[in-house]
Formats: sequence, structure tokens, C-alpha cells
Amino acid sequence: MKNQVVIITGASSGIGKALAFEYGRKGAQIIITGRNEQNLLAAEAELQAQGISAKGIVCDSASEEQTRTMVAKVIELYGRIDLLINNAGISMRSMFETVDLTVLKQVMDINFWGTVYATHAALPYIKAVKGGIIGISSIAGYRGLPVRTGYSASKFAMNGFLEALRTELLETGVHVLIACPGFTASNIRAASLNSEGKITGETMRDEGKMMSAEEVATRIAAAYEAKKKTLVLTLQGKLTVFLNKWLNGFTDRLVYNTLKKEKDSPLQ
Repeated sequence: MKNQVVIITGASSGIGKALAFEYGRKGAQIIITGRNEQNLLAAEAELQAQGISAKGIVCDSASEEQTRTMVAKVIELYGRIDLLINNAGISMRSMFETVDLTVLKQVMDINFWGTVYATHAALPYIKAVKGGIIGISSIAGYRGLPVRTGYSASKFAMNGFLEALRTELLETGVHVLIACPGFTASNIRAASLNSEGKITGETMRDEGKMMSAEEVATRIAAAYEAKKKTLVLTLQGKLTVFLNKWLNGFTDRLVYNTLKKEKDSPLQ
């Protein structure tokens, strides 16, 4: 990865920032994006303090215009794009019956359309160097989760899009990896939206029992290097995908009972 140019969307914190450190330590030139300029500049400073070549560009992944401007800026500064990591994402937590549907649209705009916008803008440059694309999806892209209908829908859409694109690019030399972490210790739950589209500001799960963002980043980088097409992380995640394929009725009850135990779960 020495001197290769890597764009990571939504990288002010969590898995995105961990990936920035992972690839930065490998010698890549890192571009991180995010909506909050203050948080983005703080992450940029952290990376640079470790001797990593890092540049933060403010960009709302839900905006096609901002995303294309961001990609153009990267080309202006670096002249190439070797790897695009579509990490920007947001979650939600609400029963579908009571949710404001604009919440689902917001989740879809960032998680799915954000991936589409960035990939479409960067693809010609990635093809030119036979680079790669990584999508940070979720177990929710394989198995729908109650109280997270919009999040699950966005990740299913993301998986289908990247799988189709991977097949389109089969003879181009471009590698596409769909990475699906399980529950990871990060701020995505604290930043999830409620039924009215307001940020909850607190997690409903025990973060200490989850895989760390740093371990997730290490495993994703290893999977990309090994040219894997998909990566499903955590034993719980792998078991959920397996059981859902062969025993989906049993998995319905298992998933329901598991999420019913969350703090303040509306399933209770």
C-alpha cells in the first residue's frame, strides 16, 4: 500500500478511523471524509501525529454533488485513487409502525446512496490503476433486524449493489470486497436515529463485549489483501447468517428474543 491513495468515507470515528490508521501505517496516503468538520479535523490531526499522510475533506455522503466534488479534489491533489472504502453509515432504532418515514429515507441516503455516489464518481480512476472497492456493510445486510428496518434495508441494498458491481468488474482487475462486521464497539448505536429522526446519544448494548473497531479494521485489511469477496465477522454474525439460510423460522425467534433484551427495547 506504499503511497497508494485510499479514500475512507465517514472516517471521523469508529471503524472508518481504525481503517485510516490501519492503511496509514502501511504507507498509504489517506483521505478521510465526514460531515462534522471539527471531528474530521481532530481525526486528521490524530493520524498526522502518528506520521501518517492524511487529509480530511468535509463531505456529506448523502449528497451526490458533495461526493463528486470530494473525488475531484482527491484527483486534483493526488492524481489517482487506488482504494475506495465506503464506510459512511448511520443506524436507526424504532418500530416500523411508528417511525417517521423520512428516517428510513435518511438512512438509505447515507448507507446505500452514499455508497453508490462515491463508487460511481471514483470508479474510472480505480479502474485505471486496477484498484479496489470495499463496502462496510453489516450482518443486517444478510439478516433483517427488527427495530432496524431502515438500516437492514439499506445494507441489503448495499450488498446487492456491490455484488452486482463485483460481477460487472470481473475482467477489469478491480477487486470488490463486501465486509460485514457483527456488533462492533463504535459510536454507531449512540448516533442512531429514533422514530422522529433525532439522535439517541446512547448505546443500548454492552460495548465492552463487542469486537473492537481496530480488530475489525485489521481483519478487513487482511481480507482485502487476500482478495476475498465477502467477509462476515464474529461467531455470532457467522452463526446468524448460517442459521438464517437453513432455519429461518428458528432464526426469526432467535433474533427477536436477542434484540428484545436490549435496553429500552420497544419489543418488550
